[in-house]
Amino acid sequence: MKQLLIITHSPSPNTRALRDAVVEGAKGEEVEIVSKSPFEAGPEDVLSAQAIILGTPENLGYMSGALKDFFDRIYYPCLEKTQGIPYALYIRAGHDGTGTKRAVQTITTGLRWRAVQEPLICQGEYSPQFIEDCRDLGMAMAAGLAAGVF
Repeated sequence: MKQLLIITHSPSPNTRALRDAVVEGAKGEEVEIVSKSPFEAGPEDVLSAQAIILGTPENLGYMSGALKDFFDRIYYPCLEKTQGIPYALYIRAGHDGTGTKRAVQTITTGLRWRAVQEPLICQGEYSPQFIEDCRDLGMAMAAGLAAGVF
């Protein structure tokens, strides 16, 4: 069975709700869903996955330190072995999310991962629409993986 790895830093009730929506949206497809915090996940998790969803809050115009730590630990062990893996990104941004998006894209470009959709930026004041958007992201990634689209 194909595996969808969901790596999210969710330090607040709102970011946990977004993570839960991504996981909920991904369920129901013929894929194994593995959801971990960046602190729990390591190279072995990335190497076992066929697609990845990354989630982070915007912290001072950058990704969370937890997600950066994850990238620091998996970069070299995964560099040559995960090229082309499909991924998607969502950001909970209090501002515009551009610095966070750019930082994650710089690292994923170095890893040669393949973005399969534009990053979802949940920007500004918290909105219930963010939950629906994250659920749709999880559903689209799981469906695409199950169908062999990527």
